[in-house]
Amino acid sequence: MRVIIASAEVAPFARVGGLSDVVGALPKEISAAGHDVSVFLPKYAGIDDDRFGIEAVGGAGDLKVPRSGKEPVSLYRCPMPGAPAVTVYMIRHDPFFDRDGIYVDPKTKKGYPDEVERYALFSRGLLEAARVLELNPDVLHLNDHHTALAGVYLREFYRDDSILSRAGTVFSIHNLGYLGVFDSALLPNLGFKAERCRYGSAFEYKGGVSTLKLGIEYSDYVNTVSERYAEEIAGSPEFGHGLEGVLAEKRDAGRLKGILNGVDYSIWDPAVDELIPAQYSPADMDGKRRCRTELRARTGLRDDATVPLIGMVSRLADQKGFDLLKEVASDIIGLGVQLVVLGTGQEEYHEFLKALSLKHPGAVSANLMFDNELAHWIEAGSDMFLMPSRYEPCGLNQMYSLRYGTVPIVRATGGLVDTVTDYDASAGSGVGFVFAEYDSAEMLAAIARSVEAYGDRDAWAGLMARGMALDFSWKASARAYAELYKRAAESGLRRQV
Repeated sequence: MRVIIASAEVAPFARVGGLSDVVGALPKEISAAGHDVSVFLPKYAGIDDDRFGIEAVGGAGDLKVPRSGKEPVSLYRCPMPGAPAVTVYMIRHDPFFDRDGIYVDPKTKKGYPDEVERYALFSRGLLEAARVLELNPDVLHLNDHHTALAGVYLREFYRDDSILSRAGTVFSIHNLGYLGVFDSALLPNLGFKAERCRYGSAFEYKGGVSTLKLGIEYSDYVNTVSERYAEEIAGSPEFGHGLEGVLAEKRDAGRLKGILNGVDYSIWDPAVDELIPAQYSPADMDGKRRCRTELRARTGLRDDATVPLIGMVSRLADQKGFDLLKEVASDIIGLGVQLVVLGTGQEEYHEFLKALSLKHPGAVSANLMFDNELAHWIEAGSDMFLMPSRYEPCGLNQMYSLRYGTVPIVRATGGLVDTVTDYDASAGSGVGFVFAEYDSAEMLAAIARSVEAYGDRDAWAGLMARGMALDFSWKASARAYAELYKRAAESGLRRQV
């Protein structure tokens, strides 16, 4: 099959969260299985042309994208690092993408107000590029609300196009909480009449427009990034954000699937990780002890090998459970543990973590930034990894943690349930500590259980070994995506009959 995968971020070119890791890894596996894969992302200012061997395709402004007029954009390409058979295309339009931040203005700490117009141009631009390049896609795989409009444009404006009309569409929801909501008055800027936003239509969401809803409505198949999350968002207003109805329709038609994200073990495996102080494996764990010592030194924690070290690498947001952490943080430290946190997000949690580190010097380290190397150090050097999410579509860090022998403590939601089984001391089973309710007391109890288990060195070694033996590589997930692509391509062909 000929597959186009489009995303607002793709590792290693542009990275904000787990979405970039997924779209950086999946094309490699799909290509390795024998399919023809192209990847599209915007050409942001921070992407290094020399590092990746990026070259222009045609002249500046050669590609004309329908908008209010014909918007001139430029097209670039390079091979995917580690998978030269995959071609990465970048859409350049400096008024929209020549900025310091990808989604958020570093000066205001807020999202760019023209977000929907930026990604609408990208969505229409990638279709125009596919036409000019004669990519003849069988499948268009779109990711989250940023690229959702490409599916709408495909059906609305390219249904008779000889290059694009037969393409089927797969729309992946990595996080339903980001809905891409905007005022219907902007619709004419995107190529649609404002009257399309009427109650009951695909273009209407709570009085406005949601690009994510449009992505669902216009796709042949929708998938989420874990089986549990697919059930949650289609079956409950708590998780569905008002879209549980349209998602249930897709589910009942057999067009909503859950496919667990995979892990790129060429990057996230302590046996080969070149970013950590010392490599290690289940056969030789000495390197983990050195990683723990070096992590403490780097982050200003007290050097005490008898104290368990809990790591967190996360967006600092309510969704990620930081409101629970705020309620019982001192109680957690009172259990005799250390805490190292890496991430950025809501200002209240920046202030909270700063204050907590000052209150407990040597026991709490707050690293309020993005640092990929330090993320690897925390995975390798921590004893436990805390993910108390309110909801979690998939989560990657708990899977990274398992491979690094860092025992996850998670709430029973989304992909966390699909990947972490609760520790049972009597049976000698389980790979982590799971709590059910979104409640700070339950979280504290799970952490206390982990600290108690940590005191039994043989039992803890068994916990680590079981987790490190699990395989969450992309191979199984890529096979599931390939099957979904096949079904979507068949849907596209049926529309031609």
